Amino acid sequence: MGIFFRLLAIIFSKGYGWHDDQFLIIEIAQSWVDGVDFYSWLPNADGTNIPEGFSFFYVGMHYLLFSFFESIGIVDPQQKMYIIRLLHGSWSLLIIYYGYLITLKLSNIENAKLVGWILALFWFFPMISVRNLVEYVSIPFLLYGLYIIVSSNDKTKILTWLWAGFVFGLAFNTRFQTGLIIGAFGLVMLIKGQFKQTIVLTLGGILSIIIFQGGIDYMVWGKPFVQMIEYVDYNMHNAALYIVSPWYTYLLFLAGILIPPISLFLFAGFFQQWKKLLIIFIPVLVFMIFHSYYPNKQERFVVTIMPLLIIIGIIGWNELSTKYFSGKAGRKFVKGSWIFFWVINFIVIIPITCMYSKQARVESMVYMSNYEDINNFIIEDANKNVLGFPPQFYLKGWYNYNTFMRGDDFSEFKNNHQNKPVEEQHGFVLFYQPDNLDNRVKDMMEIYPDLEFEVLIEPGFMDRVMFWLNPINSNQNIYIYRNKAVIPNKIQG
Repeated sequence: MGIFFRLLAIIFSKGYGWHDDQFLIIEIAQSWVDGVDFYSWLPNADGTNIPEGFSFFYVGMHYLLFSFFESIGIVDPQQKMYIIRLLHGSWSLLIIYYGYLITLKLSNIENAKLVGWILALFWFFPMISVRNLVEYVSIPFLLYGLYIIVSSNDKTKILTWLWAGFVFGLAFNTRFQTGLIIGAFGLVMLIKGQFKQTIVLTLGGILSIIIFQGGIDYMVWGKPFVQMIEYVDYNMHNAALYIVSPWYTYLLFLAGILIPPISLFLFAGFFQQWKKLLIIFIPVLVFMIFHSYYPNKQERFVVTIMPLLIIIGIIGWNELSTKYFSGKAGRKFVKGSWIFFWVINFIVIIPITCMYSKQARVESMVYMSNYEDINNFIIEDANKNVLGFPPQFYLKGWYNYNTFMRGDDFSEFKNNHQNKPVEEQHGFVLFYQPDNLDNRVKDMMEIYPDLEFEVLIEPGFMDRVMFWLNPINSNQNIYIYRNKAVIPNKIQG
């Protein structure tokens, strides 16, 4: 069942979910393949580029993949992303596999089966499993290392511990924040007196980090660990520049996304098992405390611990249920809660799994890519002051586009762009959102009088639903106008 729903996501869940999975991974890697470095992540000749604070490990893997695709003739962006989603969906199956095995080691077959079913069919997981989110991609590394820990005994070889540490290092190389979880694993092992194993595990992790963080940074920047150092420095000094929410934000998020009252059962089970399952309890607690304290809060940050929370929550809850809900009324309540959970889960899993996320932004780029040369383009979103980045990966070209946003001075914008020769004019203007569209088009025609409406690119159904649920998910209609002075003819078909 896990394979089936991930196949649906591979086939139908096109686009991208968040800014980071597209613009910090896919766009970066493809621009490098095209020899552009559009986002200035690499050193340049005049020395103005500096390390951005992002690990090159995961994005570098995509650079190698995209280079390979190009070498065998796969150049269409959508075809590339089908393969990328296939690889990620397959990788995510390890979460089901190791989640089941870990639960079986720590508990019993009934709990292991339930954990396996949730990890396979939880409504959010198939869709996110095919995204390029480091928060989710790093989970199999963590679960593999945890499985080595919980299944170890006195006969476990030193090389096994070294390899487990190396794999933990790969999790860290993928997402730096997993260091909190890995460090907490080591702390619990020390508490249990596993000093030798902890030392070997640590050596394996350090070796992995030296090779992939230190080594890659040295090859690119001539200095080891510069990206990691910059990442720490940036987040220490710029945490408040992003979404700042109350400390309980993640608790509310998890309580909602895991579908109450089952989410509350999992919370209760989490605390019920804290002594017995310290190896999971401490890492999850440390991770939650840190991110709850840290000002920048984005819901996807805590996705990493969700399988761990499900494992310990199920084990603990079923023990609580047996102890306190063994009567007829209690059993009826618990059974009804699980029925409610699965009904809601299956109502939303199909539309979420098959959603084409950010459809309008992607398809506007796909549409313009049908023209051989668009010269450049403008994004006009005068109703907003935060830009919805255009995913130029699908445009198959890299343009230093211009923007006109709320708060920009139109007279200044007009003076900068008016009366330019045809070869310097923009081929398209993309108007985001329909609000006051006629007047906005009229204003832009003062600069480019030859503008002509070309096509309306609409968001997908789930994009509209997400916007209705929370207007921060602004996946707007995009009205594409063509500058006939630059591009005389409309594409056919």
